[in-house]
Amino acid sequence: MAQVQRMSRLMVKTLRDDPADAETLNHKLLVRAGYVRRTSAGIWSWLPLGKKVLENITRVVREEMDAIGGQEVLLPALLPKESYDASGRYEEYGDLLFRLKDRKGADYLLGPTHEEIFTQIVKDQCTSYKDLPVILYQIQTKYRDEARPRAGVLRGREFQMKDSYSFDTTDEGLAESYALHRDAYIRIFERLGLDHRIVSAVSGAMGGSASEEFLAPAPAGEDTFVDCPACEYAANTEAVTFTAVAADGSSHGPVEELDTPDTPTIETLAAHLGVPASATLKNLLVKVDGEITAVGVPGDREVDLGKLAEHLSPAEVELVTAEDFAGRPDLVRGYVGPQGLEKVRYIADPRVAPGTAWVTGANKPDKHARNVVCGRDFEVDEYLDVVVVQEGDPCPKCGTGLKLDRAIEIGHIFQLGRKFADAFQLDVLGQNGKPVRVTMGSYGIGVSRAVAALAEQTADDKGLCWPREIAPADVHVVAAGKALQTELALEVADQLSAAGLRVLVDERAGVSPGVKFTDAELIGVPKIVVAGRRASEGVVELKDRRTGEREELSVAEAVARLRA
Repeated sequence: MAQVQRMSRLMVKTLRDDPADAETLNHKLLVRAGYVRRTSAGIWSWLPLGKKVLENITRVVREEMDAIGGQEVLLPALLPKESYDASGRYEEYGDLLFRLKDRKGADYLLGPTHEEIFTQIVKDQCTSYKDLPVILYQIQTKYRDEARPRAGVLRGREFQMKDSYSFDTTDEGLAESYALHRDAYIRIFERLGLDHRIVSAVSGAMGGSASEEFLAPAPAGEDTFVDCPACEYAANTEAVTFTAVAADGSSHGPVEELDTPDTPTIETLAAHLGVPASATLKNLLVKVDGEITAVGVPGDREVDLGKLAEHLSPAEVELVTAEDFAGRPDLVRGYVGPQGLEKVRYIADPRVAPGTAWVTGANKPDKHARNVVCGRDFEVDEYLDVVVVQEGDPCPKCGTGLKLDRAIEIGHIFQLGRKFADAFQLDVLGQNGKPVRVTMGSYGIGVSRAVAALAEQTADDKGLCWPREIAPADVHVVAAGKALQTELALEVADQLSAAGLRVLVDERAGVSPGVKFTDAELIGVPKIVVAGRRASEGVVELKDRRTGEREELSVAEAVARLRA
């Protein structure tokens, strides 16, 4: 017999109006429906209904992880600094890391992810190739000191996450473990009812090689991804590549210096010369670990600083300041060109290909230069894809114009390789009796993020609308108000419970039918049974929350329909 939860005894307070600080759909509805309450900026309390949804998602994740041979553990959230010093991530994480000291002055942190600790555990527990492969996972609270927590539980400073780690002795074994997780994630998100895309991604501070994100398209999403309408290509914008094609630069004339007073921006320069912005070369100056570096992109494009930072990680990237220009009089602000630059590394986007000619700065005040040809008049030290991707950019696979969309990151999988194994000298004895360096994979699912993503994708103008797998109940039974209706509602609830269904029954006295119906739609249980005007005949109304379809059935018929 499944549980019957009475609304009269449930700690839930629904709201008619959206919270004043709520911007996204999930934030508005999860608060209004009584699933969560804000404790502090980016910190949320999960109330009974919300905890049920969270646990249902956790159950699905756990079942699919167990199915691929994962072994569940639970590691501490409070971690020693030394482990993260060994991997270098204590500094790499920067301000995102919660750092603290104990009463003796020892340094600790609150775990954002647990690669280091898992690596140390496997080093302690596994000594032979016979002990591997192994997949370990946990479902635990993580911490990141977000500068601007927003969007309810979508971007918090404390959140629920499943993180798992695979340990293999060969790269082929890592690829198999990666594939197991990838397939498991597909099953998980299909069971949860999440519309999702698998996209190529960059590894960032996690390190490693192969990396893919699982994204749930939603207007509230903070990730932008590209999707090709003609082929299967999809990628996070930071992972989109562009192949340089060399041009024939022999037809271009010599460099011509131009008087261009008061044109320090691409817009003013293009207007002054009557040329499109795409004909100009923009040169952005940044500091990479303190050394000035120029980044060249076509004038009609913007430099994606996040993309640039990913390419140059772990080096620190920051924009140059007025003080930096003052210390380098050879760098003329607003009029920098790549030709003749000294003691400056020059990085360019692949669109600045050999043989292409540009209008760019002449490295003199109020002067620009025309016919500056890449490969003839300046050299590129390194090509990196660093422009902000635009709608219509060519697909790297087939050339078709790409489409842009917003999405919520709900999962991320990495082939870490040996970054952490090297940091902790994680070796096992191989078949030949010699040490073998272990290779790792890291795989995360945002459990609390999945709640927010589902709310964003499935809600309608009346409220939440959960898929059955993760809803707080299978059926929401509503007694319209009169004694006979309440009696029938409780009878129906008991029969549904006896049939194995989870039931939420609204038998509250003194609450109008209109409020009960509104609450039922706001709370979002997939099926609603109403004991109303025909209760004396033993007839109830069965409503599908998503489609709105209604039909009147006898109690026996309704129970049979719902248990099917």
